[in-house]
Amino acid sequence: MSMNKLDHIGIAVLDLDSAVETYKALGFEFIERTRMDEMGIEIAFFKCGESKIELLQGLKEESSISKHIEKKGEGIQHLCFESDNFQKSIEYYKGKGFNIIGEPVIGAEGKPIYFLHPKATNKVLIEIIDGGKDK
Repeated sequence: MSMNKLDHIGIAVLDLDSAVETYKALGFEFIERTRMDEMGIEIAFFKCGESKIELLQGLKEESSISKHIEKKGEGIQHLCFESDNFQKSIEYYKGKGFNIIGEPVIGAEGKPIYFLHPKATNKVLIEIIDGGKDK
């Protein structure tokens, strides 16, 4: 199974407005800001070469981002890799003993995503995003 590239780094933040200003001041190019009310999060994307930085703020206490910040504080929440064959990657990782968290869903960029449990990935939450190259 091949990963095409690092799609983005997800960073959990308490104050998205402030974090957006910080990353603009750092010189990253702002792409967009979006809310995912069903997940209870708001997201801002920045361009970073061929990859992106995804800032995530929880909008309610029970959101995954709010829980992450409560447990671990602000900082890197996940790494997202683009799969060259999204559907096959699910079975591949299951076959290798990785625990897939839940079912694939549509992510903030409108593409299918799923997560690998961090217990099997050296405590790093890994997101897999559909690279759109399935054959």
